[in-house]
Amino acid sequence: MHPAPSVIFFTVFSGVGFGLLIFLGLGLPAVTGLNAFAFFVIAYLCAVGGLVSSTFHLGHPERALKAFKQWRSSWLSREGVCAVIALMVMALYGAGLVFFETRWVALGLIGALFSLLTVFTTSMIYAQLKTIPRWNSPLTPLMFLSFSLAGGALLAGQITTATVLVLLAAIVQVVLWMIGDGALANSGTNLATATGLGTNGNVRAFEPPHTGTNYLLKEFAFVVGRKHSMKLRLIAIALFAVIPLLLLLLAPFSHWLAVLALISHLGGAFASRWLFFAEAEHVVGLYYGKR
Repeated sequence: MHPAPSVIFFTVFSGVGFGLLIFLGLGLPAVTGLNAFAFFVIAYLCAVGGLVSSTFHLGHPERALKAFKQWRSSWLSREGVCAVIALMVMALYGAGLVFFETRWVALGLIGALFSLLTVFTTSMIYAQLKTIPRWNSPLTPLMFLSFSLAGGALLAGQITTATVLVLLAAIVQVVLWMIGDGALANSGTNLATATGLGTNGNVRAFEPPHTGTNYLLKEFAFVVGRKHSMKLRLIAIALFAVIPLLLLLLAPFSHWLAVLALISHLGGAFASRWLFFAEAEHVVGLYYGKR
């Protein structure tokens, strides 16, 4: 798949933003007044900024509002509905903390739940696609949720929880890479099954369907070299997991080290998410000899 920068930015930052909202909804950290205001500003900048950036990849961004009507069948629509509910509920909850220095527990729990559901529905946009076997796995939602919660815990200053969640995100990501590498082959889909000509003998492409490029090749047949893929995987795991864990576990705690751990984690999350899209093999590539 073509790794569009807007979608990468969206999935990383909205995930971290809603992850922070989850912890704030649970009362972690227990802040009020201006401190609470600062945390909510960060959370909303990440969450809303990520959601807005996702529209840059749309052919007709002005039609984005129509997506809300299809919540019965579309994970994209469910994502939008959950995001709006989460942001509205957390705004009321935040107002209580900031202006009245009161934590309305029920609102916080509801907001945290819908923030979690927003990340889950985002992940299901990709996990539901049987045409991309690498994504069509229960590990995809788990990966999105673990990254969101790990980033949110780091932003919330929950060091012990963040350490566990960063380690969990690393394990899920490595397993997803290992299983994903053989997902297309194990799916049983090939040129023969794609064309329905498998009963007539060995099927191979005689020549490309056309001499130029097209939308399908641009969006669904992106290919990244295995050598480069492995280098980026090592860079990603080092940045989002190894370095943050070393900073949080081995060095005496300081706020500056926590900030460095967060920056490193976000850098690794971007590299990991770029690979998430770049390594995804859409079966349409079979028609063009790209798989």
